[in-house]
Amino acid sequence: MNTQIRFDISCALGYEVTGSSDFLFNIEVAQTPQQTALSSHYSVSNALNVESFKSKDLPNKFIRFSASSGFVNVDYVASVLINHYWAEPGTLVEHPIAELPKEALPYLLPSRYCESDKLFDFANSHFGGLPRGYQRVQAICDWVFANVRFMPGASNALTSATDTLNSGAGVCRDFAHLTIGLLRSLNIPARFVAGYDYGADPALGPTDFHAYVEAFVGNRWFIFDSTRICPRNGLVRIGTGFDAADVAFATIFGPARFTGMKLDIQPFDESGLPITLVDNLSLAISTSSIDDMHDGMPNMVDSSRPVSNSVMSAAANSDFSAEIISFKH
Repeated sequence: MNTQIRFDISCALGYEVTGSSDFLFNIEVAQTPQQTALSSHYSVSNALNVESFKSKDLPNKFIRFSASSGFVNVDYVASVLINHYWAEPGTLVEHPIAELPKEALPYLLPSRYCESDKLFDFANSHFGGLPRGYQRVQAICDWVFANVRFMPGASNALTSATDTLNSGAGVCRDFAHLTIGLLRSLNIPARFVAGYDYGADPALGPTDFHAYVEAFVGNRWFIFDSTRICPRNGLVRIGTGFDAADVAFATIFGPARFTGMKLDIQPFDESGLPITLVDNLSLAISTSSIDDMHDGMPNMVDSSRPVSNSVMSAAANSDFSAEIISFKH
């Protein structure tokens, strides 16, 4: 089992612009103490006013530019080294609110797509009596996996955690939202992570962006994925937030049509040789301690919520396209 893994990533996105448009992308890998970008480069064709900035308090990186007409291509390549922290699940406890680090407290609250207040009765009736700790978080993930069908097209940009609970169907962002909502209902801090994933079943289609969950237990943020689509050590962080509204991979203001996407991600061991990932499901896995997400960078733009009347770009064959984020798997 590899603790340190290097991933080489390439991402190509295409758009046809038919009028003045502004673009905002969140596709660069995050830089944290446990995820090091060895290289990270992007290029944009047929665009003006290209700039990069970081969001307030979180290591989410954004690319902004404008275009007036024609075809716009965004190309991104990166090499990133991730150190995985493994732990025995039985040692990971839930923390009383009074003992939680202040950085974790905001992730106890309801958010636009994770209405933990509305899920309170359901969560407590189904999971409130379970032994507290990592095992309860995993039990919630197991329940979501067993009771929500993975169904592209079953949800859209307005679908929330309660909608997914009622419909019993969705894609990775919906699985993540429902899992987060249930965890927060039980006073377990939980947050939404968008990333690149390696190892998903090819039957799901070409490589795509992926959404998963981090829950705060045992004094760290541990990875949970109710979809079980890929190995947990095959995930590379792009953005972190309260829900999908914080980490949209592309937000477009203006008339632009998505023309295609191609993503590729490959893992290598410490000596640079290609590897097959092995995820030890008997262990918990983390790539973030409590203070890893804060890099002290000044806030250039508060991008915590997308502006209204924006239209999100959709991934090829994705299940929806609208204002938040599109994930096929």
